[in-house]
Amino acid sequence: MKKALLLTAAALLAPALAISACGRKETAADSAVEEPAIDPNAPQIGTFGLAVKDIDAAVDPGDDFYAYVNGDWLKTFKIPEEYSSYGSFTLLAERSEQRLKDIIEGLGARGPAAGEAKKVRDFYAGYLDVAAIDAKGLAPLAEDFAAIDAIDTPEKFAAYVSNPATRTRSPIALVISTDLKRPDRYALYAGQSGLGMPNRDYYLEEKFADKQAKYRAYIEQILTLAGHADAAGAAGRIYAVELEMAKVHWEPAKRRNRDLMYNLKTIEELEAFAPGAPWRAMLSAASLGDRAEIIVREDDAVQKLAALIAATPVEVWRDYLKFHLVSASADVLPSAIDAANFAFYATELRGTPKQKERWKRAVAATDNALGEATGKLYVEKHFPPESKAMMEALVGNLRAALNERIGELSWMSDETRVAARDKLSKFTAKIGYPDAWRDYSALDVRPGDAYGNAKRAQAFEWAFEAARIDEPVDRKEWGMTPPTVNAYYNPPLNEIVFPAAILDAPFFDPKADAAVNYGAIGAVIGHEIGHGFDDQGRKSDGDGVLRDWWIPADVAAFEKLTTKIGAQYAAYEPIEGFPVNPQLTMGENIGDIGGLAMAYRAYKLSLNGEEAPVIDGLTGDQRFFLAWGQIWKRAVRDEQLKNQVATDPHSPSQYRVNGVVRNMAAWYEAFGVTPDDDLYLPPEERVEIW
Repeated sequence: MKKALLLTAAALLAPALAISACGRKETAADSAVEEPAIDPNAPQIGTFGLAVKDIDAAVDPGDDFYAYVNGDWLKTFKIPEEYSSYGSFTLLAERSEQRLKDIIEGLGARGPAAGEAKKVRDFYAGYLDVAAIDAKGLAPLAEDFAAIDAIDTPEKFAAYVSNPATRTRSPIALVISTDLKRPDRYALYAGQSGLGMPNRDYYLEEKFADKQAKYRAYIEQILTLAGHADAAGAAGRIYAVELEMAKVHWEPAKRRNRDLMYNLKTIEELEAFAPGAPWRAMLSAASLGDRAEIIVREDDAVQKLAALIAATPVEVWRDYLKFHLVSASADVLPSAIDAANFAFYATELRGTPKQKERWKRAVAATDNALGEATGKLYVEKHFPPESKAMMEALVGNLRAALNERIGELSWMSDETRVAARDKLSKFTAKIGYPDAWRDYSALDVRPGDAYGNAKRAQAFEWAFEAARIDEPVDRKEWGMTPPTVNAYYNPPLNEIVFPAAILDAPFFDPKADAAVNYGAIGAVIGHEIGHGFDDQGRKSDGDGVLRDWWIPADVAAFEKLTTKIGAQYAAYEPIEGFPVNPQLTMGENIGDIGGLAMAYRAYKLSLNGEEAPVIDGLTGDQRFFLAWGQIWKRAVRDEQLKNQVATDPHSPSQYRVNGVVRNMAAWYEAFGVTPDDDLYLPPEERVEIW
């Protein structure tokens, strides 16, 4: 399952958009990128790594570079019904998914599967067997429903939601992750939680009024399917308590502030600060009864949520728990429940018309539960050693480029410059797969028990985290599985991580032109390195310690630059009434702007002063920027775009292209952009941050 270390990590994509091994097989009719070339010495895409056929020559690159690079594809591509959006990341996810399917279904082909291979196959087969799931009906819920019915005090409620085997929600979530101020140890965090819709805005803003009504109807539908005698009344009470939670939740942009999200308290201080929650009962149920300290994240929200726990009648909490248990487990419960869950969360919230085939969901669920077992099998077949070696060289070149750039920064003092270079020197890059694999021998996977397997996998993951809370941090651990199409920067460990599945065309191709690789995966590397120096990442030093290591004058100078970035992105509105939130997206925007600049510098350094060749009439600089534009091509449904703007710290794709290149002088020169073009920014308004 996905690791808690990602509590503070900055990923290339939001999790919902970077699902491990999600998607569908490519077909000639709708594949976003052509099939890999037959010639093993040729690039997978085109003659040098770019899909030149996607370019819309009718668009002036200076007016809309994103539409110029991807226009012909955007005009003709139809989003498959099982997706809310589709782009380069989706294509790789499909490829990864198909590979995992072939691997899993091939287990035991030459004899009975054993050990972890058997667990993988049994988990997958159990999830895949919808007929067996339907035949069991609601029976798998009986034990959990009985436990919920026995709740008659706030203490019992808190104990139930803190039990790692429960698949439901809680107003306050307990998470084990690296201590931001002492990154050599793990810590227990308590933070806001409990909502069934994406965030507080969905409950509080008028523009989501239709979603509020649909969510209330969904609660009633789930309770009806679960056999509740008063589904309508219970749905109203559940929605009312979630509305109260939403009122005290922090807004998404505020939650990005790492200083505000770190409030260390002893258990006695926490009991005095937030007396409504029975903290000791919660810790005991979570097998953490001896904890002396807890780091509180959204402190005043947690305080008010604790009061809400005490003030809300337990019968309301019982209904709340039953609803969220059924909703969270919908994929391993009867088809009617699964369909209702899809209709709300996928169709209503994201605009997705059709559910994925069951095998695709089974692959994702198996990778989520046994990710390093599936990952080990994946890299044995699909990650060539030369890819790792080439990536290591690219990372080294990007680091050299940033080191050079840090030396040139006129706004940075020598004192901060020395510390910044020290941080850069301590960066760790993890590429492809872990050096050591997880041991799943203690995970009980039973044939034909999809619900139980999901429940036991969750408990197994928590037991793994809780057992090592007093141990030194495992610096070799990964927070994503190898088949995941994503990447991330982890501040406490000062590391950048690139799973195997993202190291494929169009992001990376050992046979592609150097300019293309630098503009694609090179810029992704730069993006992740840049997170170490964005508005929040800069708050951690080279050892991962959350502390103020910049002198005040440098902070002020840096914030002038980020204010300019914020002003640019505040002007972007991809859909009427849903503008980009510049504070929510600030870190990712800095990562994009700084990362592409870093990659461009590294590319130029790689040429050793020589001119890049012209290929098919395109200069090296043009190919570099075209590659950046093409990795972000994405067709998206309106509901998904609204959801992204409201919840995602990443800007929509067109702004990850247009909003970035317009700040780079080299782009203007490469494409002859003039003041008459729509994307033109006067030099004094451009931001060169890293």
